[in-house]
Amino acid sequence: MLKCILCTLALITGVAAFSQIVVPEPAPVSKNDLTQKIHPQDSTAAAAYLYRRGKTWFEINNNQWVMVTEVYSRIKIYKKEGYDYANQEMVYYSGDRSAKGFFSDAATYNLTGGAIEKTDLKKDSQFEKELEEDYIQKRITLPAVQEGSIIEYKYTVKTPYFGELRDFKFQFPIPANDVRYDVLIPVYFYYNVYTIGKLNIKDTESKELYNKRTDNKERYKCYTATNVKAFKDEAYVDNIDNYTSAIKHELSATTMPGQEVKKYATDWKTVAQKIYDNDKFGRELKFNSYFEEDIDPLLTKAANDTDKATLIFDFVKARMNYNREKSYLCETGVKKAYAARVGNAAEINLMLTAMLRHAGLDANPVLISTRDNGIAMYPTRYAYNYVIAAVKINDKTILLDATSKYSQPNVLPIRTLNWLGRLIKKNGDTEEIDLMPQIISKEIIAVVCTVNNDGTITGKVRDQYYDYSAYTFREKYADSNKDSYIEKLEGDYKGITINDYKVTNEKDIAKPLVEDYSFVYTMASDIIGNKMYLSPMVFFTQSANPFKQETREYPVDFVYPQQDKYIISFKVPDGYKIESVPKATSLAMEQGAGSFKYATSISGNTIQLSVIFEINDANYAPEFYGTLKDFFQKMTEKHAEKIVLIKA
Repeated sequence: MLKCILCTLALITGVAAFSQIVVPEPAPVSKNDLTQKIHPQDSTAAAAYLYRRGKTWFEINNNQWVMVTEVYSRIKIYKKEGYDYANQEMVYYSGDRSAKGFFSDAATYNLTGGAIEKTDLKKDSQFEKELEEDYIQKRITLPAVQEGSIIEYKYTVKTPYFGELRDFKFQFPIPANDVRYDVLIPVYFYYNVYTIGKLNIKDTESKELYNKRTDNKERYKCYTATNVKAFKDEAYVDNIDNYTSAIKHELSATTMPGQEVKKYATDWKTVAQKIYDNDKFGRELKFNSYFEEDIDPLLTKAANDTDKATLIFDFVKARMNYNREKSYLCETGVKKAYAARVGNAAEINLMLTAMLRHAGLDANPVLISTRDNGIAMYPTRYAYNYVIAAVKINDKTILLDATSKYSQPNVLPIRTLNWLGRLIKKNGDTEEIDLMPQIISKEIIAVVCTVNNDGTITGKVRDQYYDYSAYTFREKYADSNKDSYIEKLEGDYKGITINDYKVTNEKDIAKPLVEDYSFVYTMASDIIGNKMYLSPMVFFTQSANPFKQETREYPVDFVYPQQDKYIISFKVPDGYKIESVPKATSLAMEQGAGSFKYATSISGNTIQLSVIFEINDANYAPEFYGTLKDFFQKMTEKHAEKIVLIKA
């Protein structure tokens, strides 16, 4: 975070307030508001923001600038599904505890006996938690919430850290009737202002004011939006906050009286260079004495550069343990982390980079914004929060991340697969690195089963996972308790009982991971009269189209290109014969984006099904949404078709 900037003017005291600006206050909660049953523009809405007001201004406390952000919300609850809005939280950077955050003016309004009843928030419904070092979470649970309630609350954050203002959102999963954000900034500070999302946020007022109380000039801005439609999440999205309409501010320069203009990062190269020059980054890459005794003997086993990179990568993964702290800056430093065998992302991957360089390889760090941190849209110090290593061998760049025991060259943890990273070289040159996987990760499922006369199915499954499919499985399940995993699998696939479960190559990441198990499936068929109707995909049937919206304003994210192949063999029960099977189908999306192939064959009393589903890109633009939706709908309909058996 940007260190606080001390004010050098002894004459400046007091509070920079909104004394010269008329900010309309929301009308009091009315009976009409409380009796409203549905949202006027969205009858499906479980809740809606009636008002959301934000203000940011600056105060001076003990000759130190303090940024104050105050946000007031009033929400109408229409349905039980909206009760979750009674649980509110805020997170802020506390630093050395000089920053403070708190909720206030929190209450619930209900109509009781024709009169408005207000229930204030109780102290025992307020909670505080330290999420990680220097980050505090405050939570509240508003009381007496029911269908028809209106809740209101205000939160305030006071902080000496103002390298960026708190992002202010104008769009939410529920409708918002009236949203307004007022910003008052001393003329000494210049911020780059970024608008994200497609909502038309209006810049309704902009002027410069003179505050007599502080003898200080201030720049004022007001942003508004009304009748904002709900911005709903859907399947296959990387981080919905990347596309939610909001206003962002990043400090670009300060012009303190009597001092030279101080400029901050204005382009990506400058951002990268400032990070590299930080002692907790660039200097850490220069240390090598702490690992030489371990690495040098290891390198004697290498026949070429690929061997060197592999031996070092495997060594770091085996030795180091990731403490799950995302950062591109070292916390304790690579030496202490190496000795303790635990470190954050920077310590582990900068250590890896230094070792690769020690081996004479062309290795450099790559700055990344993780998926939960959002897309690095604009050049800012806060765009990145993670670092990996890149090594160039035979003119090919290989990406490495040693924080995961299951990662491989160019098979990175899912958290890092977020569009583009930025490689930084020793000489200060930088270049963009495409982080998105290019190889198609495969999953091959083979099922051999027998249909019983009562309609149940018994059989065996072999499920093979490759590349990212294998990585994802290992990260989620390989270290979990087998019984709890089987219980989860049985919960996901309703109607199955699993026995004889076995997993192969759990730790040998160079090989595909393989699951084997036997099963009994009781929801496989419907028997009507003398006919039996079977689901050909058994419990792997896709029963619904994941894409439900008419249109989509943000990309479709499949994480990585993938192919799922099913080979399913059915033995027909005695006393039945095959009346019909689904016809062969082949679907292909335009531009080679993906395909679906479905074929059946009959040999005696055995039916064999072959299904191949393929997605050839990790991301698709929102303009391609209609094609994807139609493709998945046709595929879902095909999954729903039945094999029909009739009694002989």
